[in-house]
Amino acid sequence: MPAVLVVDDDPKLLKMLQRTLTYENLDVYIASNGLEALLLVHAQNPDLIIVDWMMPKMDGLSFIQRLRDEEDKTMVLMLTARDAVENRVEGLESGADDYLVKPFAPAELVARVHAMLRRVEINPENQKVSYADVILDPATREAKRGDMELSLTVTEFNLLRMLLRHPRQVLERRQILNDVWGYDFGGDDNVLEIYIGYLRKKLEANGGPRLIHTVRGIGYVLREE
Repeated sequence: MPAVLVVDDDPKLLKMLQRTLTYENLDVYIASNGLEALLLVHAQNPDLIIVDWMMPKMDGLSFIQRLRDEEDKTMVLMLTARDAVENRVEGLESGADDYLVKPFAPAELVARVHAMLRRVEINPENQKVSYADVILDPATREAKRGDMELSLTVTEFNLLRMLLRHPRQVLERRQILNDVWGYDFGGDDNVLEIYIGYLRKKLEANGGPRLIHTVRGIGYVLREE
């Protein structure tokens, strides 16, 4: 049974989320701030974390940054009443994998949770994928470019895997979002551009030539120069 950690300082919302997700056959742990959540992460190793932004002691942004500093790649869905684009960008750049604005419909949260959990499932029958000097092994979640090990989050890994499965093909933004995130974010959210930037930075860390290219007005393509 997948385990989900819910972190929020609103007792009523916390109880509602616990009840809703438990009904979805998920093992649910709860915490009221980031410090409590860190202890539960180490003790329970959840598959997904849902965290509020504004909380006492340690807010959601600080919690996610601490998580990523520890190289923990657990999927994170951030909840917040901050709906400005710059807030979404800040949340995603801190290491969140997805972002849901309050107030939200429980059905939408459940749909996003299931979509994110599908992204962390490992199918042992998956074959390694590669292009140029990049290789990904879905069975071990290992990624390399040449001799360089790539430390990728779950979302980065899944995004690069999709690109590697379609080398030299121009992929539309909506196609990538639907495949990697499980739904279309819409035109006002640049989450895809943010993660493409993350991948480029890691792939080109040792001076390697660019592999992920922007096709203006359409999307992206993986190809050698």
